[in-house]
Amino acid sequence: MTSPRNTEVFSEKSFRLLEAIMQDCAYQRGEALFREGEANDKLYYIKSGMTRLVKMSDEGQSMSFYHFQTGDLIGQLDGGDQNLAGFTAETVTGCVVGIIRRSDLEEQIRKHADLAIDFMRWLSFMNRFTQTKLRDLMFFGKNGALASTLIRIANTYGVFEGGKVKFTMKFTNMEIADMIGATRETVNRLLTQLKKEGVISYENGSITILDMGALKDICHCEDCPLNVCRL
Repeated sequence: MTSPRNTEVFSEKSFRLLEAIMQDCAYQRGEALFREGEANDKLYYIKSGMTRLVKMSDEGQSMSFYHFQTGDLIGQLDGGDQNLAGFTAETVTGCVVGIIRRSDLEEQIRKHADLAIDFMRWLSFMNRFTQTKLRDLMFFGKNGALASTLIRIANTYGVFEGGKVKFTMKFTNMEIADMIGATRETVNRLLTQLKKEGVISYENGSITILDMGALKDICHCEDCPLNVCRL
């Protein structure tokens, strides 16, 4: 199963206008597209590869908020003169990225009203995406945060096999812990409990969801659309 990309809110015409102002740049695994706290006035379209947005706590703990891949547009542009990045965008794989400068985007929006409308739709979608993530992480404890994250992984990297959902990508317990703001030991304990209850099977970093309904009950799932319920 592959969840829809966040650029699907753009019409074909609007997306072509964005493509026309992209400047391609290649990144190796582990490089940063931009860093938290630094001035940044660009958007980034992932042409190939995968990135994640990471935020650091005051205690130095990293939290992996979002995963974006081929076909996604990332970045944040506020209304101020100095736009500071709220996250660090780090490549998970080698990536080719189309970079859009704010000045070029604003020029296209001034010329094309349809692009302006579609861009507002994209901003609205990203706002909803953030709200649902925060709900999942904050309202139902670490167990709820883990359950919702497993569902999001299933929607992003899962394949159905006889009523089960098998993850096609492996995640370490530390990587999952970073996604929910927990320690690796907490994730170890919670995954072990879910395995004992027959909700998942878990072996050598490979997870299969056996009872999706149980996970949805734990996190009080609101059955958001797939383009929202994703990593």
